[in-house]
Amino acid sequence: MDRRQFLVAGATLTLARCAPAQASARLSARPHAHPQFQISLAEWSLHRTIRAGDLDPLDFAPFTRATFGLDAVEHVNQFFIDRGGDDAYFREMRRRADDAGVRSLLIMCDLEGALGAADEGDRLRAVENHRKWLDAAALLGCHSIRVNAESEGPRDQQLRLAADGLRRLCEVAEPYGLNVLVENHGGLSSDGAWLADVMRRVDHPLIGTLPDFGNFTIAPGEEYDRYEGVRQLMPWARAVSAKSYAFDEHGREMTIDYERMMRIVRDAGYDGYIGIEYEGDRLSEEAGVRATMMLLRRMAFNHERS
Repeated sequence: MDRRQFLVAGATLTLARCAPAQASARLSARPHAHPQFQISLAEWSLHRTIRAGDLDPLDFAPFTRATFGLDAVEHVNQFFIDRGGDDAYFREMRRRADDAGVRSLLIMCDLEGALGAADEGDRLRAVENHRKWLDAAALLGCHSIRVNAESEGPRDQQLRLAADGLRRLCEVAEPYGLNVLVENHGGLSSDGAWLADVMRRVDHPLIGTLPDFGNFTIAPGEEYDRYEGVRQLMPWARAVSAKSYAFDEHGREMTIDYERMMRIVRDAGYDGYIGIEYEGDRLSEEAGVRATMMLLRRMAFNHERS
């Protein structure tokens, strides 16, 4: 048995991914305690701390548990981009997370080429470049990798090319039983209607979305309606990113109407994790994460009382 066969077999047995792909993917993203959703932390919330060398990505999970009391995290490959393919590194990351009682939900994957590249060779290379992150996600016990629907050219061409690359990646992900999630992350991917069309065209049980409350800038000066965009992406959502920037004296997010946004999420029947992704600069990263966590918990409390 070679390395990749070992990883796939381990993921299949250890993570019980032998159920039908759609059901397994949905169940793996589902919380176990809170009746509506649980809260996770996206590593990007601490990007300044990590890049300053004040937090080792290996310690992200235990730091999250000790500092915020959260038991689930979302990793970002940019912080360990040179470790792709280093199994020992991800086994150590998994060990530290397990020791802290923290679950790794997904890896956000960037810098691996355009999955919707116009040149087929470039598109195939981008697909292959993501394989090492499927390996890492399997070792960490994740349910998904998050990727980008990056392409170029006319709208219909980008739709066709992005769908082709994403479907090919889903086929690579099949033996792992891992979801391939697309985030609204700039360009046409921040157009909710376009990305929903991509989902329909890919038409694979492992494809899904990661709606982000804040990433709806298509181009400089061109913004997509964030509420409509999230509503359009929720039917495929297997993770949700609660972006935050700044808060008023009452703890309300000043850019995003969280009550409206969370209503959209609930109305879609979503019961998975909500990932905190603080991107502000008025508060420290730790304070921003705490403010977002308090806001989400208040939303959940108010919903239960209503």
